[in-house]
Amino acid sequence: MSRIIGQAMPNIPWEDKPEGNQMPLWRYSKNPIIGRDGNKVSNSVFNSAVVPFEDGYAGIFRCDSKSISMDIFVGKSKDGYHWEIEDEPVQMEGADGEILKNEYRYDPRVCFIEDRYYVTWCNGYHGPTIGVAYTYDFKKFVQLENAFLPCNRNGVLFPRKINDMYVMLSRPSDNGHTPFGDIFISQSRDMEFWGRHRHLMSPVPGNLSAWQITKVGPGPTPIETDEGWLLIYHGVITTCNGFVYRMGAALLDLEEPWKIIYRSKDYILAPHEYYECVGDVPNVVFPCAALADADTGRIAIYYGCADTVTGLAFTTIDDILSYLKEHHI
Repeated sequence: MSRIIGQAMPNIPWEDKPEGNQMPLWRYSKNPIIGRDGNKVSNSVFNSAVVPFEDGYAGIFRCDSKSISMDIFVGKSKDGYHWEIEDEPVQMEGADGEILKNEYRYDPRVCFIEDRYYVTWCNGYHGPTIGVAYTYDFKKFVQLENAFLPCNRNGVLFPRKINDMYVMLSRPSDNGHTPFGDIFISQSRDMEFWGRHRHLMSPVPGNLSAWQITKVGPGPTPIETDEGWLLIYHGVITTCNGFVYRMGAALLDLEEPWKIIYRSKDYILAPHEYYECVGDVPNVVFPCAALADADTGRIAIYYGCADTVTGLAFTTIDDILSYLKEHHI
């Protein structure tokens, strides 16, 4: 039996695995949990981040407007299923007004470290880079320096320091749709100056694992287990009909997380349902957040569907690690 290292979460959203399901993840039967109209301004709500907060949950949500501008908004929920998302985007404050300038904000993640919630997102500053901010209450947000030079996407923090360093995953990119992509790990002593960059994984060439042949990118905050860090990530293949996004998993070394113990050969979730295949960007499942209950081993994953709505899927630490060990590269 594998064990999650972390907090108990007795009210974690949950639905038992359907009888006969052979995959390690299964979808919530009432997906999508958030439709296009998540707030008054939204054309779509997807690729968003959720964490436990007070007696329920809080999150930072990507809501593209009806003019298709991209921004991030606070949301609250008592049960993790039903969400109230604010109509005004997150307002940041910071010591240097230069860092508050942005062209767009999208694909946020939220990670609790020590005494506060850190928010990372793709921040438009002369091209896409990784914005970083913190909050204690999801009301006041203090923006720090951008972590990296453009161009970069998918900034994902680990939930604790490793060897006294903050650690962040990211995917260096170009200024467009990025028809390539490798995951790197960077380290920082102060959450401002990032270095000690280490390569984690690349797309898989050839026919060995073609669902991740074009690019890969990190998903939710890694989950600490007694066997290593569980990383849920997305992989992309370029088909005759365009990009297709699927989910994979990897197990990383606890003290040197750029070292891979296991990595998916087979995907763990693919766009098969109507709401995952039809939308503003068809054929996308994109994970951004995962809740994990240390007592039961249950995991709830929030993911974007077709860049339009938000879905929820479930697994257990034993289900996903057993599958990963049987279907790895």
